[in-house]
Amino acid sequence: MANLIFAWLVHGYTALGAVVGLFTILAIDEANFRLAFFLMAIAVIIDATDGALARAARVKEVIPWFDGTLLDNIVDYLNYVIVPCLILLHGNLLPSQDALWLAALPVLSSAYGFCQRDAKTADHFFLGFPSYWNVVFFYFYALKTALWINGFLIIILSALVFVPLRFIYPSRAPRFRDSTNLLGALWGVAVLYIIHQLPNPPRRLLLASLLFPAYYTLLSLWFELRRIVTLRRTDN
Repeated sequence: MANLIFAWLVHGYTALGAVVGLFTILAIDEANFRLAFFLMAIAVIIDATDGALARAARVKEVIPWFDGTLLDNIVDYLNYVIVPCLILLHGNLLPSQDALWLAALPVLSSAYGFCQRDAKTADHFFLGFPSYWNVVFFYFYALKTALWINGFLIIILSALVFVPLRFIYPSRAPRFRDSTNLLGALWGVAVLYIIHQLPNPPRRLLLASLLFPAYYTLLSLWFELRRIVTLRRTDN
């Protein structure tokens, strides 16, 4: 009985992310973007920790008739795609004449990305750009980037959802996992402080915080290059 209760509590914890997403939408509607970004950060923390809890609770064994992966994907699509796209529109982060179709691109491309059978590969990589729109749009807002740059990057990243490049799953990276998680935690603390200082965060800290997304991207590309080289050697 204790195992069953623990397993349901873990699923409830995952579902709590959807409640946070609802509250985030209300904050966006009131143009309270600092609160919205804080709530988005809470959603990320839930998403980053529920997997370890699910494995500890052995939810697939204890409640085999309930699909926790599907629940996780539904919550993630809300918090990583729909909610950030609302910030795009309500925060006026796009050229007004193109705002609607540009905001629709992540919604459409990520619908494909989330529904791939190998969206998360067996060796724990994301296939294609992993729809980190919440991070991308946070930097649009905090850096006050030019609207045309925002639109251009949305087009590029939406296209990358369909490109079968593999991006690491930070908490389950095959190598450098501890250092990646440590850097990710430090980055998270920095981002929380930046959110607290919105709309005028410390510029140097904001720019320095970009080092972790750059590290994540370069490490993912390094893993992918090693994989391609290994495959070619095997084929020869």
